Amino acid sequence: MSKLKLECIAIGSMPHDNLTDAMAIVSENFGNIPFWPQMVKISKKEDMSIQFLEGMPSFFYGKSFLDTEYDTFYDDLENFFLDYETVLSGEDTTGEILSKYQISDENSVSFKAFLELLKDDNVKYAKGQITGPFTLATTLVDKNGRCAIYDDTLKEIILKLLSLKALWQINQIKNINSSITPIIFIDEPTISQLGTSAYVTISENDVVYMIKEVSEIIQNAGGISAIHCCGKCDWKVPIKCNVNMLNLDAYSYAQNLSVYRNDVRQFLLNGGKIVWGVVPTLDKQALAEATVEIIEERFTKAIEYLTKKGIDEKLIIENSLISTSCGAGSLTKELANKAFRLTKEISTKLKARYNDI
Repeated sequence: MSKLKLECIAIGSMPHDNLTDAMAIVSENFGNIPFWPQMVKISKKEDMSIQFLEGMPSFFYGKSFLDTEYDTFYDDLENFFLDYETVLSGEDTTGEILSKYQISDENSVSFKAFLELLKDDNVKYAKGQITGPFTLATTLVDKNGRCAIYDDTLKEIILKLLSLKALWQINQIKNINSSITPIIFIDEPTISQLGTSAYVTISENDVVYMIKEVSEIIQNAGGISAIHCCGKCDWKVPIKCNVNMLNLDAYSYAQNLSVYRNDVRQFLLNGGKIVWGVVPTLDKQALAEATVEIIEERFTKAIEYLTKKGIDEKLIIENSLISTSCGAGSLTKELANKAFRLTKEISTKLKARYNDI
């Protein structure tokens, strides 16, 4: 990960309703780390809570529990777990089984276009994503309206399905260009709610177990694992998950990260990266008024929160990337384009500023 210093990267969603326009924006602003966009304005199936459900045993996907035959579900479940073990063991040498858990054209209009960008030999990294297992397991409910995370079987289904989705992306990227290192973001917005009254009965250890398992599967397949949370977060939890990158909304919550200074320092010393989401996408007014100078000031302040807590500036800068604070799917195309342009511009400016570090 030595060539990632102050590179820019984007979170997945885009508001564009034209694929050609969207991919031009990706190519223009994120040529060093192309990302796979979620085109939420083209199809609702590209929503992060829906896009990764293909291939889930019929208990959930396409039918309600009451419409699903008991035997059918358990036949599907047995085959699903067998497929998972076959893929993880390395026995699926042709990728035929893994392809059963692909992200289809129906669920992503942009994935093939994203792969086309990776044929450029100058590209060394590419960014994909999955919904985080904790977030998905607290979004999906059973027939009684109870979150899936409270059912051990459903929790394992979600965990393994998302792992297969990550592996499929890595496989596709590597097949296009074997020299590229895939970066897979685990989108976990709900982790900011861990410990609140809504999830008071969910243990930290359970969440760490889920994310850590997905992260290690990504890493073992030759990828880089990242976790994205755009709210206030107990950052000790993602760090315990052994991810390679932390991505935060550094426009609004940079000071929150410094609360966990000892954990952050050790994370950086171990080679971890911080992806600073300093370009606001959740605050439309702030984005409309933003300039490169304003964003640079935010970045400087974010770094100072850590240096004032005793973390070496060089250590931080060498292990920093730049991103938008969250996805851009809810913005107008004009504001989204501005956010992406600012992300590239601030990355370029900071590279020059910290060239000697």
